[in-house]
Amino acid sequence: MPGACAVPGAEPDASRAGVSRARLAHIAAWSLALPEDEAARAAAGIVERTYPRGACICPRNTVLESWTGVVTGLIKIGTVSREGRSVTFTGVPAGGWFGEGTVLKNEARRYDIVALRSTRMAFMDRPTFMWLAENSVAFNGFLVRQLNERLGHFMALLEYDRLLDATPRLARCIASLFNPVLYPGAGDYLEINQEELGLLSGMTRQVANQSLKALQKDGVVRLEYGGITVIDLERLRSYGS
Repeated sequence: MPGACAVPGAEPDASRAGVSRARLAHIAAWSLALPEDEAARAAAGIVERTYPRGACICPRNTVLESWTGVVTGLIKIGTVSREGRSVTFTGVPAGGWFGEGTVLKNEARRYDIVALRSTRMAFMDRPTFMWLAENSVAFNGFLVRQLNERLGHFMALLEYDRLLDATPRLARCIASLFNPVLYPGAGDYLEINQEELGLLSGMTRQVANQSLKALQKDGVVRLEYGGITVIDLERLRSYGS
């Protein structure tokens, strides 16, 4: 079962630095607002790598001098205490970019990044990121929205983790993966299994299964083979209130 970064990730596949402008538009929705010269600079500073299920992409207290995005797959951001207690902060599905705060401050990441399934990541080197942050009006606008949305996201996660029972907690966890600002282009379907949902919401697979059935019976989600379709996102976001 994927957990903390106890084992390093497998060697990433070889990829030359830089992606095409078309590829950048495909993997980074934020790039669509950039002028052509800025988009070209962003594309030149990105490399992609693929990690197997359970791989440690970045262990806690490591300086990862790149801004990170999930191209395909699903990752878990969390940590493990000295006593062995695992704490999950959030999950990031395809389309999500994260870690801008630590790149801006040039500090070590305070969490583990673990692949919950085979996952392809995009890494923008820090010089490129900082150039965009210092010179691009469009990129700065995106960063402000991103950081503000992430603050609200984590405040909500803290609230439901402390106050809600299993089924409402799972509902809010699912809803958080459909945040249109943090994870654009998600649509209404998410490829995710019960084990992965349990890992992200801090519950066993069995409890996650029971909670999912309750949510489906209540008409807010529909269970599909290999994933979930959200029927009523607003109800899901406030489930249990």
